[in-house]
Amino acid sequence: MKILVVNCGSSSLKYQLINMEDESVLAKGLVERIGIEGSVLTHKVNGEKHVIEQPMEDHKVAVKLVLDALVDKKYGVIEDMSEISAVGHRVVHGGEKYAGSVFIDKDVMKALEDCIPLAPLHNPPNIIGINACRELMPDTPMVGVFDTAFHQTMPKYSYIYPLPYELYEKYKIRKYGFHGTSHRFVSAETAKLMGKNIEDIKMITCHLGNGASICAVDKGKSVDTSMGFTPLAGLAMGTRCGDIDPAVIPFLMNTTGMSIKDVDVLMNKKSGILGVSGVSSDFRDVESAANSGNERAKLALDLYYHRVKSFIGAYTAVLNGVDAIVFTAGLGENSATSRAAICDGLGYLGIKIDPEKNNIRGEALEISAPDSKVRIFVVPTNEELMIARDTKDIVENLK
Repeated sequence: MKILVVNCGSSSLKYQLINMEDESVLAKGLVERIGIEGSVLTHKVNGEKHVIEQPMEDHKVAVKLVLDALVDKKYGVIEDMSEISAVGHRVVHGGEKYAGSVFIDKDVMKALEDCIPLAPLHNPPNIIGINACRELMPDTPMVGVFDTAFHQTMPKYSYIYPLPYELYEKYKIRKYGFHGTSHRFVSAETAKLMGKNIEDIKMITCHLGNGASICAVDKGKSVDTSMGFTPLAGLAMGTRCGDIDPAVIPFLMNTTGMSIKDVDVLMNKKSGILGVSGVSSDFRDVESAANSGNERAKLALDLYYHRVKSFIGAYTAVLNGVDAIVFTAGLGENSATSRAAICDGLGYLGIKIDPEKNNIRGEALEISAPDSKVRIFVVPTNEELMIARDTKDIVENLK
């Protein structure tokens, strides 16, 4: 069985074609600048790049180019479209309705549209991508895999905000959490590395990338997570502020004359590590600047590590103890410096990392020292594979 995994943004489309016999990636790529001048498709097969530049006025054209690339005689990987058994779509927001992945039908499409007010930047392009694929591949099953689904197991006291309860009832204002597909994947992989049943493990998964979130996982289920009603909450991130005193917002508006839109842009695109350091939203650039003596860059990193440690400490309490801490995503997987700084501040938990193992990159492994009371892991995330696995399971159950 071959599964096409699609992740649509407002002007982009990422994809992978995965052979589920051995879970190998046959081809993957990225379409950029959809609906904008300079549209380009970068298609990768066996490490080789094939670049296709041509106008793409909408996602339907982009999807058609992707499908053409997959069957191309020179750089394609399948002979016919019928070899694609199903398409798995990443969908950011499923609201309260979906606690798992689902076969996409009319009712699901209606639910995705209903969630647009909760994810106005993400759900519309997700819907556009699904519709484009359904139009071009009308007989191919489509499956929706939601970023929010994994966190639907949170107890109500974890996700309810201390606002008038009527706001939850009327507008569904609550914590939803995101990166759920990643947290679910790495928690399952960590259980395998530990050689234990996931239902016997309490772990904290740290998805540390330009966008970042932490999740408390008990018996394989999310019980709390740092992101909230939107992906702005929680940790400081590349350009996002994370948790701040909400009174800062009316203060800025009253004092500076900023509009709601101005403050929204400020908090989402000009804050976080970029805002504090004044250098970059890329942690590599900030680390380099800090090492060269830039005090604001050092402050930004110290702030970031402090926030991560704070959430780990809080979630250790939520879980009433922790067996494993897992690092994943761009920074979590690749920055030995960041992992060391975070773990160095968790000595009260009996945490010790092995410096040599901590310097290994690109593979799933345990980096804790033999005498560490909590086991520490680095697990590369693979959301596309998780989407493909879910899609395969759902399609097989349709038969």
